[in-house]
Amino acid sequence: MKLFEQIIEATIAGDSDQCSSLARQVIDQGINPLEAIEKGYNRGMEIVGDKFARMEYYLPELMVCADAMKAALDVLKPHLGKDQGGGVIGTVVLGTIQGDLHDLGKNIVKTMLLASGFTVLDLGNDVHVRKFIDKAIDGNADIIAASAILTTTMAYMPDLASLLNEVGKREKFRIMVGGAPVTPDYAVEAGADGYGENAAEAVKTAKRLMQEMSKGGVK
Repeated sequence: MKLFEQIIEATIAGDSDQCSSLARQVIDQGINPLEAIEKGYNRGMEIVGDKFARMEYYLPELMVCADAMKAALDVLKPHLGKDQGGGVIGTVVLGTIQGDLHDLGKNIVKTMLLASGFTVLDLGNDVHVRKFIDKAIDGNADIIAASAILTTTMAYMPDLASLLNEVGKREKFRIMVGGAPVTPDYAVEAGADGYGENAAEAVKTAKRLMQEMSKGGVK
């Protein structure tokens, strides 16, 4: 659809006014707003994320594009019915794990998640494993996402699954991990459900986990 192509182009360009205008066209033309998000804005942000990963875009461009998509979502969200939100929008508890004070990568992931329609409960850095879980329970979250930049701090990541099992909440939440020293194999060893090599992959993983939860009847 030509409108979706225009949405993708406007998102990649970081044009907030155009993104908002096209979102209003979606509503005026009676197009399913969820379809516009999935096939237009999300696709645009996936391309932006890929460009960022290849260093074709840098943090300022990423932020501008994310703001453009958020402007469009402000227009579309009031028109999303409850039955439309489950497979795309979820709540993520996000933080850099205890002992680790780095948060640039975590903040980029937060920006991408917000731009893609997720609610993000950002705990900041140096976050104790127990705090991740308490916040997930209190906030009725779907996903717990932890990052680490240091090999010494990523050793705490397996404690997320262990403590969730201990409190009988493992089936309620999905766990995502990421960060420079983290590998897919380590994510599996840590008991995580997903891994993101970069911000764009983190968003794709979060969407996949939400779809799996929806299909499995969890939550």
